[in-house]
Amino acid sequence: MTIKKSERLIVKFITNQASQDEIETLTEWLKDEGNQIVFRDFIKTNYAIDTAVNSFDSAEVKKQISERIQRENTVFYKRRFSSYYKYAAILVVVFGGFYFYKNSNVIQQRQNVIIPRQDEIVLQLENKSEETIDTADTRNIADKDGKIIGRQEKNRLVYNKAYAEGKLTYNTIKIPYGKKFEVQLSDGTIVHLNSGTQLTYPVQFLKSQGRKVQLTGEAYFDVAKDKAHPFTVNAQEVSVEVLGTRFNVDTYLENSSTDIVLVEGKVLLYKGQKTNENQVYLKPGLRGSNAKGKSAFTIEEVNTDYYTAWIKGSLVFKNASFSEIIKKLERHYNLTFINRNKMLGREIFNARFDNEPIEVVLKYFSDSYKIDYTINRDKIIIN
Repeated sequence: MTIKKSERLIVKFITNQASQDEIETLTEWLKDEGNQIVFRDFIKTNYAIDTAVNSFDSAEVKKQISERIQRENTVFYKRRFSSYYKYAAILVVVFGGFYFYKNSNVIQQRQNVIIPRQDEIVLQLENKSEETIDTADTRNIADKDGKIIGRQEKNRLVYNKAYAEGKLTYNTIKIPYGKKFEVQLSDGTIVHLNSGTQLTYPVQFLKSQGRKVQLTGEAYFDVAKDKAHPFTVNAQEVSVEVLGTRFNVDTYLENSSTDIVLVEGKVLLYKGQKTNENQVYLKPGLRGSNAKGKSAFTIEEVNTDYYTAWIKGSLVFKNASFSEIIKKLERHYNLTFINRNKMLGREIFNARFDNEPIEVVLKYFSDSYKIDYTINRDKIIIN
């Protein structure tokens, strides 16, 4: 296992984000005494340790992890229980490393612990009342009259399939920084919502009209095919019209442009009122961009994977300025960056992070580009 991979596994484990497979991989790696030295050096160089480690007790660690495993009532219970001693062994090494670091007079603390903010997903109903969405819940969603209009399935909201007659009623879902969510609209269209995004949509579309939604932020649409009811996304001044297709829309308010990337099918773009002169068609693999204050679209061929990787939790930066990068990091992790290095903000970088903790991202920029930073809870200060 490479040093980079081992460091990522260590960070994931101590930030409680490692999968069981990753924990088992780390366990095997730690059987080597040389790797244990690498582990301890990494810990003492990169992390501040709570004073509780002064009373390190391996027996208590084993007891706590045993209780944690027994609480996990899943089909993989037996496998997890059989790995009890593996977990405990790692924790003993981890906390032993913490203890070693805490009592060392040679190495000084490098940085504080990062504490991201925790904001709630909010669903606004037709009467403007709001309720929070707990992604651990499974429950029915009702309208102002108590009628069931859909169901929440943890991090997914599914509306009842139906077309309405008469008047449209709208819901709005608001996704804070640090979270993502998925909505299945009443026509079967699936919308993946990125952090810092707001989507307004009818609870049920009308039989006699096209399907229209409003977006601020970023979303990936998998539109249900319905030739009789074209689907339109209003993204600020830009409109995206389709019959059935997959595409990504990036229209954050702070962006200099609205970008539409087509993955499958065909879309029609226009700005303002739709006319024969202002329509632009996209084919798969193309990105259409409209700069704020401009009427024309620019079209270019792109790798669509770069623009849809966020759906699976990845961050991809291709020829991106550092200012653009830290804005995306703020949304993804719900942190605040204060960049005091203005020249650095204009520097261009390429990088990819697949479901990495923020600690790994910061270490990458620190090691690869000698970027210096300090931490104050949920604030990262670039010096």
